[in-house]
Amino acid sequence: MSATPAPYRFHAFDVSYFSAKVRPALRYKQLWYEELRADLREVQRRTKLGFIPILVTPDDETWQDTSEILDRLEERHPEPPLFPVTPAQRIAAHLVELYTDEFATLPAMHYRWGSELGEASARARFIAMIGSAEIGNAAADRMAAARIGLGATDATGPAIEAHTRDLLDALGTHFQAHPYLLGERMSFADCALMGPLYGHFFNDLVSRKLLLETAVPVVGWIERCSFPGPDAQGQWLADDALAGTFREVLAAMGRDAASVILDSVRVVEAWADTRPAELDRLPRAVGACDSSLRGTPLKKVALPYSLWMLQRSLDAYGSLDGSERSRVDAAIAGTGWEAVLAYEPRHRMAKRGFELVFE
Repeated sequence: MSATPAPYRFHAFDVSYFSAKVRPALRYKQLWYEELRADLREVQRRTKLGFIPILVTPDDETWQDTSEILDRLEERHPEPPLFPVTPAQRIAAHLVELYTDEFATLPAMHYRWGSELGEASARARFIAMIGSAEIGNAAADRMAAARIGLGATDATGPAIEAHTRDLLDALGTHFQAHPYLLGERMSFADCALMGPLYGHFFNDLVSRKLLLETAVPVVGWIERCSFPGPDAQGQWLADDALAGTFREVLAAMGRDAASVILDSVRVVEAWADTRPAELDRLPRAVGACDSSLRGTPLKKVALPYSLWMLQRSLDAYGSLDGSERSRVDAAIAGTGWEAVLAYEPRHRMAKRGFELVFE
């Protein structure tokens, strides 16, 4: 266990998508931490935002954004490593994180809130977790409505389910051959994928049944990521290799997600082109994005945060030299992610405290 003068305090919920992204990293790095059922008043006091999780450090700093939490944990506790240093593996991991943060909310919200059984079971869990029928139902109402804004509607449901089946098939094939996405060691890509697959799918009645009936190797991976003991860790694949089965996972993600993410980013950039010069605080959403999923029209809100997450992947890619970029391009060729890495944003995002702003 890494020595710290006091424990990290992790304000989280078991059913929280993004709590599930951070929790495996804390365990993998053998950190001393206390997981607290999120005190939303404390979260609001510390961040002026209502988003979970937050991680409070032993010296009382507050970290809120899950991608930045993983970055900072790696900086403070580099062993064992979560971030590959070789170009193809590192960028592939970033693309998995981009997928999970900016697209996988669709299947996660569809399976939790898109059926009577799914909503009823999730609503009961919210009430039990919070300890109040009134507050639990109110929270469930907000989340059930949010799925529509994300594009997880009754009309898009069949396309979302087709995407999910293809992804689970690809993941199942990969995890029969490799314990983690990049080989014998967990990475931040595995942490990111735990967001939808543990935070929602493994916790929810309808999707848990789907996993147990059709994707048992994926359930095995969830168990490994939930308890990633140091003795069970090997190495990422040698020579910056991506397993052929993992390339199929990237393709199952990229074929559907890449165009939706870019359509949303284009709406954000078009809004930014004409935003008022005096605008200081960015709205959470900036209008509607019209896209499609497997030929089905998909309408969703366009979020400035999508540009921030895309920028994160592009900055990592842009930091490479020419030969390294060529290596990445060859590794992801045919996966559907090519247009994402070729995109050139007109605007840049930065963080001011916990708020997203334009640079």
